Amino acid sequence: MKKTFGKRKNLTGGHYLEVLMLLPMFIGFMTFTIYPILWVIRWAWFDYGGFGKGTFLGIENFIRAFTRDTAFWRAMVNTFYLAGVKLVIEMPLAIVLAFFVNNRVRGSSAFRIIYFLPTIFSIAVVGLIFNILFSAYNGIVNAVLVNLHIVNANVNWFGTRWLAMTVILLVSLWSTFGLNMVYFLMGLQNIPKELYECSMLDGASGPRQFFSITIPLLAPVMQIVFMLSVIGTMRLADLVLVMTNGQPGGTTEVAMTYIFKYFFTYGDTGRRNQYGYGSALTIILSCILALMTILYLNRSKKLKEIY
Repeated sequence: MKKTFGKRKNLTGGHYLEVLMLLPMFIGFMTFTIYPILWVIRWAWFDYGGFGKGTFLGIENFIRAFTRDTAFWRAMVNTFYLAGVKLVIEMPLAIVLAFFVNNRVRGSSAFRIIYFLPTIFSIAVVGLIFNILFSAYNGIVNAVLVNLHIVNANVNWFGTRWLAMTVILLVSLWSTFGLNMVYFLMGLQNIPKELYECSMLDGASGPRQFFSITIPLLAPVMQIVFMLSVIGTMRLADLVLVMTNGQPGGTTEVAMTYIFKYFFTYGDTGRRNQYGYGSALTIILSCILALMTILYLNRSKKLKEIY
């Protein structure tokens, strides 16, 4: 009887220890995740500027977003444009680079470091550096292009929407493709070498091996990279804020920068301290991301059943 009681006592003590170990994380999760979500859901129905009780509006904030706020949906178009074009370029580039690095070409270790290095830099710092490089007046990029006689005069890279969006896209690609290359490299290293040896005995060429063995077996990694890339681009904010701040004329705004400026003062945007409407836009964007995730997971499940 004493032995059984001792076991129960130790088990209870262990449970107390587990609870104490999880308590800091639980408090942080409730404070920095659950509470902000509830706060946003609450004030989305109010005209609230950060002080006082606010004025209850019902669904007026959502009606405004869907019927009168064309700038928000233009920012959404920019976001989907960046996500789509970046995905089309980034995934093949990451796969090809991972393939060459995995084949242990000369200097592959150095290439791994070079490709992954941009990932460890702060996005804000990267944006600031490239903003200086692409400066219209004293930027290094313009100086090189003029000296090579590719252009006759300095290009105002941030003067038009599409030029500015192109620069943002290139910088975003440079800063993230290295991490995706590492994901694909890990996937390549998990493919059994015996499959390639057997295919060589059957006379399969290098391209045939790549498309018949490598690509199909990388499908699970591709699914993960696809979702991470889309969600990461949908949440893109700091790079755009540092490089263009939505200029010229707000045409390079993305969804997160547009919403950000309703909560925080960042330039003269005329959208200061509209917490209620900003909360409504946050809910709309969250619902769009949730819908995309559900559709993606459903599609991935069907693909797994097929293959």
